[in-house]
Amino acid sequence: MDTSTLDLETMKASASRACRLMKVLSNPDRLMILCQLSLGEKRVGELEEILGIVQPTLSQQLTVLRDEELVNTRRDGKNIYYQIASPQALAVMKVLFDQFCGRQTGEAV
Repeated sequence: MDTSTLDLETMKASASRACRLMKVLSNPDRLMILCQLSLGEKRVGELEEILGIVQPTLSQQLTVLRDEELVNTRRDGKNIYYQIASPQALAVMKVLFDQFCGRQTGEAV
């Protein structure tokens, strides 16, 4: 058996998971949330303040990220903290950060 190629079913399943992740990342609010969380755990209030995303929209996008199992939450008193739960999402965010956020403003893409 040639191990240098993936079998078709494995490849289809992997492509499906990758497309699902890319679909979630295609929303600018979710992308900015994950970008901030790639730097470390944040409270909901911190995300709201840093990103300027109003509470209803922020809650909606955090729900999508939770439902897709890309983030975890923990409660400490009245505060809810979010962190990235998906190693794949974190890896993609690192690449996106290096390609788009690590550049000087005004530099060609």
